[in-house]
Amino acid sequence: MGKLVRTSTPLLCRSKLLCSSLSYLFLSLFFAFYTSLSPTTKCHFRSCPFDPLQSPLFIYPQSYGQQKHPIPTIKSSCNSPVFFSDYSFVLDEIRRVIANSSSDSNGLRYVQGNKNGEKFGNNYTTQKRLSYYDYHDDGIEIPCGFLKKFPISDYDRIAMESCNGVVVVSAIFGNHDKIRQPQGLGYNTLDHVCFYMFVDNVTIKQLYFHNLLSRKTKENRIGVWRIVEVSSEELYENPAMNGVIPKYLVHRLFPNSKYSIWVDAKMQLVVDPLLLLHSLVIMEDVDMAISKHPLYVHTMEEAMATARWKKWRDVDSLRIQIETYCENGLQPWSSKKHPYTSDVPDSAIILRKHGVGNNLFSCLLFNELEAFNPRDQLAFAFVRDQMNPKMKLNMFDVEVFEHVASEYRHNIKQHGSDVTQSIRTKRANPGLLANGGIRNKCEKYLEKMWDE
Repeated sequence: MGKLVRTSTPLLCRSKLLCSSLSYLFLSLFFAFYTSLSPTTKCHFRSCPFDPLQSPLFIYPQSYGQQKHPIPTIKSSCNSPVFFSDYSFVLDEIRRVIANSSSDSNGLRYVQGNKNGEKFGNNYTTQKRLSYYDYHDDGIEIPCGFLKKFPISDYDRIAMESCNGVVVVSAIFGNHDKIRQPQGLGYNTLDHVCFYMFVDNVTIKQLYFHNLLSRKTKENRIGVWRIVEVSSEELYENPAMNGVIPKYLVHRLFPNSKYSIWVDAKMQLVVDPLLLLHSLVIMEDVDMAISKHPLYVHTMEEAMATARWKKWRDVDSLRIQIETYCENGLQPWSSKKHPYTSDVPDSAIILRKHGVGNNLFSCLLFNELEAFNPRDQLAFAFVRDQMNPKMKLNMFDVEVFEHVASEYRHNIKQHGSDVTQSIRTKRANPGLLANGGIRNKCEKYLEKMWDE
């Protein structure tokens, strides 16, 4: 009689729930891998994934408390995906473009300061500012800040003037953010791109405290970033307004650079800046590339959100600003404004080609920010639509923005810390539209916006 042989079931298969879970996991991984290969779901990809990249350039001490996790984003598919060319091709192309750029490509003449100037800018009247919007190359000098010296060392100034290709610029005032290193840099990028981080004395004290900088050297560096200390006591009381200077007057701080990328300190680039400039500016043949706002299309929407969320507490000044723009031609966005696809940008990342179009826009916008407040999204469409000649602009999808950079939260300000608090201006009426608000002077704007 034959012997009964018993076979044991593997432990992994004894639980139906475990088997089902594993099956679901493998199936999900398969579909995730399949989806990742589909070009219709990606906002960008490198044509050559084997481009040699720089290894991490800086290791932060634990005491600095660099945040490890960025703010999560959806990163959904794009209506207009961006395709990056091979790194070696982009490098050669940008070398050629820079070599063929004329030294006088900036093309503008600027109002010069004098020894008795008391302000960095000049806060011109509305009509005086508007008189510069219709520009002709007839020797007229454009007001563009710098009526007194920008307070940095001569050592830094000489280095900035020697940056004659591409510059990436950021700023931290009031120790409001952490310094983060860009990722995905190509092997030759640092030979062709300058990285500059402007900081005030409050921020630089913290960098010394965490031993990120040494007082023994003249040139301060943290990873790729050259750190430039700005004596903000000689500029504006509002730290945000001081940050506007390198953000919009980059062509004056780096007069010999041909291209620039502004990166808010809360952002970390994860794509090589040369690839970004090539795809979003050079290939599109534009003066500037900037992301559309994820929520708003009309300037009035951004103005009401600014008042509602107390991004600027002097609501009366917001009302005066919007009324001024309505009286002088501001219109809500419509298809008639094409090729401009929105009136409200997300200005955390700005890519520029330095020339008449971009430089004129930057100067005019800076003047508006000094006249009213540093909320650059409020003046953006007014300046863009009213200036002449028109600026060529690429407003790319917010999904592209989310793929090329990671966003982090600002520093949490501890009670009693040595961090300068932003000055709170008076808060007036509780809402921009309260008691009639801007209804009278912007009635036509509102009717068009609401009808839209």
